[in-house]
This record gives sequence, structure tokens and C-alpha cells, in this order.
Amino acid sequence: MPIQKKATLIIKNISQLITMDGPSPRRGREMENLGLIENAGIAVAGDEVLAVGKSEEISGKVDLAEGCQVIDAKNCVVTPGLIDSHTHPVFSMTREKEFEMRLQGKSYMEIAASGGGIRASVRDLRETPTATLTEKTTTRLNRMLSYGTTTAEAKSGYGLSTEAEVKSLEIVRNLNETHPLDLIPTFLGAHEVPDEFRNKREKYIDLLIGEMIPKVATEKLAEFCDIFCEEGVFSVEESRRILEAAKRKGMKLKLHADELTSSGGAELAAELGAISADHLVHISEEGIKALAKSGTVAVLLPGTSFSLNKGQYAPARKMIEAGVIVALSTDCNPGSSYTESLQIIITLAALHLGMSAAEAISAVTVNAACAVGRTGLLGMLKPGLQADIVLWNMNDYREMPYHYGVNLAEKVIKRGKIAII
Repeated sequence: MPIQKKATLIIKNISQLITMDGPSPRRGREMENLGLIENAGIAVAGDEVLAVGKSEEISGKVDLAEGCQVIDAKNCVVTPGLIDSHTHPVFSMTREKEFEMRLQGKSYMEIAASGGGIRASVRDLRETPTATLTEKTTTRLNRMLSYGTTTAEAKSGYGLSTEAEVKSLEIVRNLNETHPLDLIPTFLGAHEVPDEFRNKREKYIDLLIGEMIPKVATEKLAEFCDIFCEEGVFSVEESRRILEAAKRKGMKLKLHADELTSSGGAELAAELGAISADHLVHISEEGIKALAKSGTVAVLLPGTSFSLNKGQYAPARKMIEAGVIVALSTDCNPGSSYTESLQIIITLAALHLGMSAAEAISAVTVNAACAVGRTGLLGMLKPGLQADIVLWNMNDYREMPYHYGVNLAEKVIKRGKIAII
């Protein structure tokens, strides 16, 4: 007979426990279902959830381990740890000068064409020592954790050479082993064409397909391969070639799609069976239908639209009503969305995407778990799943988008241990 697990942590007196128990991922009206238990408690055994229920009953449901820690939530809201499904955290140089240029009327593509943008970050990353990059990335991860994010996808993409891309992904791998956050690595060598290949882009595509992707796949440095499928960056046909090469090497696929123009990126993502298509500000009606049919997750990044200040956001309501799986993410990066806070993204989703608080919470928990291939492990609080838990300084979950510009995370628990108090 297996040994009965005993509770090592009890959280009681929770005003609203958002378990997200139910369909995973959520579509359409299902996104309003938070699996909510009022006056709740939760028991944890080691790194997994042991039981959930009413506060006054939770201790009686389980055996307590010696030294079991008890936390009085004092009527806080409790949710699963948030999942940031699209980030670019490995960089050194910040680009606040470009932000000011945009405020003065320069477009994102104009700045890129003049040598700024992604290529400026590439030049800097190549010259920055690994120790410095690791230190700066750690600072960003610490901030993410403090804001309630317990898992983050982490892209390369500021190296754009075999050596520098491997350096970035090795930093992600090493931090995944040492930092409380779970990091899910993505290879984004096709983020831009680097300076040395500006007049020979076909040779850069050959380098991606013939050298970079095989090396990353062989050394298991990334779970996903992503690409910036956009006019002036990589075309749909170029993207298809590169992604199919990655797929042949056993990598799962993601796309930056339809961010600046309607290029057919969403349709390509659906065609190739990508796990997600991200941005989607200019997605077509056909693209929406394709995502709904394929099950490819739409990862929406309202922080990018907000920071670029163009006034146009992804059509979230159309996607939700069409049955697309919708997730939200920060797009944390030095150029177009420099934030580590999923909390402000929830506010922007309410104000600019027309999403309710419940829909936004679904989009950073169960649906975000789907966007990083972690359905059934993360994004829910139910027995047997990983005990990533956030206690929020609020009594009602609807305060999250409403009370903005401050950090509402009271305690962050990662794998059953308090990571942030």
C-alpha cells in the first residue's frame, strides 16, 4: 500500500480560492469559469497540491506532517502561479532612447531600418560577458516572481549567430536550474537578419537551417522554435522553411504573427500545428478561424501595443467568441514592451482588449499553460498538480485589473515553498 502523503503547508481563511478546475484550456464562455471556492483552504504536500476545499474543513481532510506550516490568508484571494508565455529576458542594453524616438514620431520599423531595434540589442549582447547577462536576467526574473509569475517562457533572439544564440540559451538553462522560476526555453534565431547578413539573407536562412537549429536541437537547448514572421523580417514562405526544419529536428513551434501587418502568420501557425501564434494585432478573419480550428493558442501582448502607442490592439473579443484559445503575456523585452508585470497586462487586457477579470486570469493560468505545453501540470490548483500559488492583497479577484500600478502579490509560493514574502 502506498504511503499516504502528509500536508507540509496549509493555507486557510482564503476569501476566494481560484482553482481553475474545469476545462483546460478554456475557450469562449468557459473563460469566465474560475473554479472558485469561497471561504477556502488549500493543503500542500511537498511540491504538489494535496487538497482544496472550505477553510474550516481543509485540515480535517489531510494528515499533517510534523512541522506543517500554516498560513492565515486573512481573506486574501489565492490563485495559481501566473505563467508568462512570451518573454525575451536575456539582454543587457536597454533602449529607452528608442522609446523617446517613438514618442517623437518615429515608427518601430523606421528605427529598425536606421540600425536600432533588435539589431542594436544583438550588437550589444554579442559583446556582453555571460556573467553580466546572467546577473541582469536574474534581476528581471526576480521581479517577475515578485509580481506573481512562477513560470516563464524565455526566448533567445538577441544573438543571431550560432555562438551568441547558444550563449543565450545556456544562460536560460543555467538559470532554470538555479532560480525559483521555471523557465521554458525557446530558440528565436529568426528574430531578425543580423548586420553581417543584410545583403545575403538567404545565407543567413541557410545558417539557421543547416547549423543553428541542428545544434540547438542536438544539445537540447530549446523546447520551441519561434520566428518573427513579418513584412520586412521573415516572409511566410521563409518562415515555413525554417519552422519545418525545426519541426524535423523535434522542436515544437511558435510564431510572432501578424503584429505589424496582416501577413498570414496566424494561418501559417495553424497549418504547421504551432502551439501558439503571438501578437496578432492585424490577424485576418481567416486567421481567427484557422486558430479556432487548429487549437493553436493566440498569445496576446497588449503591453506591446500600449508601449508602441499606435492605438491598435489584437481583436480579443472576436477571437474569444470564435472559440480561439486566448492567453496573455508581457512580451518582456528591451524594445517594445519593457515590463515584467503580468498584473499590468491584466489591466490592459480589461481596458483595451475588452476582457473581463475572469477571462484575463484564465489567460495567464490554464490557457498560458497550454501555450507553453504544460497543460495538466501548471495553471490550476487541484490535487496532484504543482503547488505554484500566489496570495493576493485583495478580497475579490475583480480588484486585479481595477487596482493598477501597484504590486498586489502578497506571498508567492513556488513548488510548495515560499519564494517571495
